[in-house]
Amino acid sequence: MQYRTLGRTGVQVSSLALGAMNFGRIGRTTQDEVTAVVDAAIEGGINVIDTADAYSGGESEEMVGKAIAGRRDDLVLATKATLPMGDERNHRGSSRRWLVTSLDNSLRRLGVDHVDLYQIHRWDPTTSDEETLSALTDLQRAGKIRYFGSSTFPAYRIVQAQWAAREHHLSRYVTEQPSYSILQRGIETHVLPVTEEYGLGVLAWSPLASGWLSGAIREGRDIATSRSTFMPQRFDTAIPSNRARLDAVERLAEVADEAGLTMIQLALGFVTAHPAVTSALIGPRTLDHLRSQLAAADTVLTADVLDAIDSIVAPGVDLAAHEKNDTPPALLDPALRRR
Repeated sequence: MQYRTLGRTGVQVSSLALGAMNFGRIGRTTQDEVTAVVDAAIEGGINVIDTADAYSGGESEEMVGKAIAGRRDDLVLATKATLPMGDERNHRGSSRRWLVTSLDNSLRRLGVDHVDLYQIHRWDPTTSDEETLSALTDLQRAGKIRYFGSSTFPAYRIVQAQWAAREHHLSRYVTEQPSYSILQRGIETHVLPVTEEYGLGVLAWSPLASGWLSGAIREGRDIATSRSTFMPQRFDTAIPSNRARLDAVERLAEVADEAGLTMIQLALGFVTAHPAVTSALIGPRTLDHLRSQLAAADTVLTADVLDAIDSIVAPGVDLAAHEKNDTPPALLDPALRRR
């Protein structure tokens, strides 16, 4: 396992981090299975566990809490807030009112008195940066969080939040958690240059592109991954963007074979090779998944392999741009672009 400094915090974190989205009903995992995965991840050198209140409605946090009991201080524990937690209209977003309540709920579920990294899961356009940063700064001063960060923020919002922190003399976001993989490279254009400029740590999620780069999806095979069962539109190869992904996967498989690597090693080695990326978040559902991903912990891709990847998916290109999670609201709601 490789270790890097998380932004400018001085905290040393593993180049692979354990994402807990599949813990609970989303991944149909039991507590024993989750504990076994956490045990094996720690044994493999992983020291970062990332979860969120919205993962299985809080069940993921509860399972993580039970799995890390007695060894919490040896881990960098991260969670998130802002996605809806039920139908109540104020049980979401990044207002002070909700963040204070949401963090207390997360701490209770995790069975801890603080988290190391508290992340705003998505930018909330209805709440000002000053409101959110002020609440996070107070929670930090209260000792409930050590650091805070953003997740899937557009580059201009990352910059705006940095300036708001400076203007109002508040603590700032020290990390960003974007989606990044060989098939979705758009953040190389704007987000990663900004995180480098401001010294943010980067925890990249979906480095296997929702399973497209796991080795399980190939031409001529039925697509039967866990993710494809509840997001079939993202795997229907009759859709042009999915056809483009499958064509890229076939060419990438040849690159991996020639380099003596698995597809997972190629995919994770690519993400962790970028100088702006601190860690790649893996989200195993089973021990076998975890072991296949841990095998990439010491993978270092050569310049020839990275050049071959660039020739298949050009730098800064998203093969499925419509799946981005940081689209400005006015592009999604016509009412916001009409006078």
